[in-house]
Amino acid sequence: MSVDRVVGHPDYSSAGSSKFISEIWSAKMQKKFYNACNLTAISNTDYQNEIKNQGDTVIIRGIPDISIGDYKKGMTLDIQHPEQAAVTMLIDKGKYFNIYVDDVDSVQSDIDLLNKFTDAAGRDNAIAVETDVLATMPAGAHASNYGANAGAISAGFNLGASGSPIQITAANVLDYIVDCGTVLGENKVQDEDCWMLVPEWMAGLIQKSDLQDASLSGDSKSVLRSNLLGKIGRFNILKSNLLPTVAATTDASGFKCYYVMFGHKDATSFANQYIKVQKLTSELTFAQIVRGLNVYGSKVVNSQGLGYMYVRK
Repeated sequence: MSVDRVVGHPDYSSAGSSKFISEIWSAKMQKKFYNACNLTAISNTDYQNEIKNQGDTVIIRGIPDISIGDYKKGMTLDIQHPEQAAVTMLIDKGKYFNIYVDDVDSVQSDIDLLNKFTDAAGRDNAIAVETDVLATMPAGAHASNYGANAGAISAGFNLGASGSPIQITAANVLDYIVDCGTVLGENKVQDEDCWMLVPEWMAGLIQKSDLQDASLSGDSKSVLRSNLLGKIGRFNILKSNLLPTVAATTDASGFKCYYVMFGHKDATSFANQYIKVQKLTSELTFAQIVRGLNVYGSKVVNSQGLGYMYVRK
């Protein structure tokens, strides 16, 4: 829209008849914001290169417990045949995109539409996959790592339950994070490679808590930065808008509730592969098509290293 003019002054803008002032179309497209994805930070991808198609099965073998006995001179030793059941991870999920751009639009546009749309498809696909995987993870958590009596040894930690979510505040958020670490410790989980996924509102409470001092997080950088807030206790704290939730109308408490997931990176395996990305010329009209097929699967391979809090604002 051009600068206002007095009555009788000619309209030279693109809206006028003479069109002396042209419209300007920027070659830079508006930025699009995407939800952060964390799957590769919270799960191992050891079997990623072993999958080729949807329907593949990955057999993951485990290490058995070894019995240790008391020895006395001259005794006959008991024989143990170590055995541990293998875990099966199915590559049974698939996502696709199919993008169409008419050749006329492609030529007349000053922007490479097909590449821009393909980049967007890749990001949106990653968000769809992570949302799906996170939705299934709570069901794989160890029974001692969630609920009102969490803790494999003490059963002394209330991490919330359906109908009775924990209300997280700036005053108690650090205590509950540390409690989750203790719960993992009681289940023999070591400190290295532990993580916690928190919703954005909970991340805000962490930043308003006493942890604003970076020295408390064991991190040389301020926690007021990036998707990785820092380390609290044994956990690398990561933000996510993709955590599973329960609507206020569904939970008996009347509040919207969140599954705050935590665990060890080796507790869950994730495998993801784009098995086909094709650029095609349409047989029906003058157009280019880009389509992609992504197959994936996930499995909680060691439930001891996975838990969750059931919380509300």
